[in-house]
Amino acid sequence: MTTSEAGTLFAADAPDERGLVAGCDEVGRGTWAGPVVAAAVVLDPLRPIAGLADSKALSPARRERLDAEIRANCLGWCIGQGSVEEIDRINILRATLLAMQRAVAGLRCRVDALVVDGNQLPDVALPSRAIVGGDATHPAISAASIVAKVYRDRLMSDLAQRHPGYGFERHKGYGTPEHRAALLTLGPCAAHRRSFAPIRSLLAAGIEGRTP
Repeated sequence: MTTSEAGTLFAADAPDERGLVAGCDEVGRGTWAGPVVAAAVVLDPLRPIAGLADSKALSPARRERLDAEIRANCLGWCIGQGSVEEIDRINILRATLLAMQRAVAGLRCRVDALVVDGNQLPDVALPSRAIVGGDATHPAISAASIVAKVYRDRLMSDLAQRHPGYGFERHKGYGTPEHRAALLTLGPCAAHRRSFAPIRSLLAAGIEGRTP
């Protein structure tokens, strides 16, 4: 696994799926804290993986098992991130596409085409196609959604150790009642996205929170 920086590339309109296709998906776009994480996965046509689905439709235990199976049997996988600082500086959409770009650029195997969940494409030098709902219908995108979800969940559990009291290990940074209550008590920490409205409103009210 690698994480790479990517330069300015281009995206074509439609992939030739007769070759090796990388699937890409992101996790954490709507959370109040933590990075947005993208994964790119190239499945091995000779080693199909049963049970692939949208990561949100799977139990945590099932996601963990599939994540290990995907990484053991695929031709290549890579994680890319858009940091909290990048989200606040360039906005969440651009940070998400940057994370995807980094994930695809970091693949160390042959890739002939790219399919991405949603309706936006990162700038990559591959024939590319965006598929709305692709995480539930395209195996490579499903695999990417699982790898990204498991990686980010573990990352948020690590952030919970560095920033105790917010419950990151449970809600993963999403805007739950528990998270909101912790913010009102503790204020935001370094892991929070200050450009997001709930955090921005706290800062405007003078609730500064913890230092990094």
